[in-house]
Amino acid sequence: MQIKTRAIVFRTVKYGETSLIVDLFTEEKGLHTFILSGVRSPKSRFSPGLLQPMSVIEVVTYFGENHSMHRIKEVAASLIFQHIPFELRKGSVALFLAEICRKTVRETEPDPILFDFLVKTLDFLDKTDRPVANIHLHFLLELASLLGFLPGGEASESTPFFDLQEGVFCELRPPHPFFLDKNESSAVHQLLGKTLENCHETAIDRPLRKSLLGHLLQFYKLHLDQFGEVHTPEVLEMVLAE
Repeated sequence: MQIKTRAIVFRTVKYGETSLIVDLFTEEKGLHTFILSGVRSPKSRFSPGLLQPMSVIEVVTYFGENHSMHRIKEVAASLIFQHIPFELRKGSVALFLAEICRKTVRETEPDPILFDFLVKTLDFLDKTDRPVANIHLHFLLELASLLGFLPGGEASESTPFFDLQEGVFCELRPPHPFFLDKNESSAVHQLLGKTLENCHETAIDRPLRKSLLGHLLQFYKLHLDQFGEVHTPEVLEMVLAE
């Protein structure tokens, strides 16, 4: 069956001398693995640059419902980034989002809400002239909602702590080490009340941002099987601190 669909590149691996194997989150079919033959040869009609992590493309593919890998016939850019490939901060945020997506998005069925969320985030990241230092934190909270473990309740004087294990704001320090202190909980509460477009308005200094990122990744580990280690946070925090 031949289909045409938008897709987001999650991962690209070289295969043989001229081909690529690509994990694509497609609008029509969810997450699947594809092969693009000859794309790395001098005579290829397509540029490998189209397949950078988190690129938004349009593909025509021969899709077999029971196949583990599908062949791409045509590929073209669907959303052309003007800044992410050339600006260190935006590029670092995009690479972090790509790693998180690889570890969390596993559905082989279409999920239009998740797909639109990812495209909207990438489009905003590329075009915005506002600070981007909070986008990855806001992304983690929004994605948690779509994955089914959105933080519950709200931070207040009576519920100043966030229990990472239970996923709720609470009155007392939990009897385990998986929780946010008052400052961290307040920052999460503020980010939850912001849109992507105004999440930069939440005042978060470098130490708090680093601490929050570590705890939110821990939050994911507690609620998602096989989430594993994330390798981009140190580079991301170093870049955002410059």
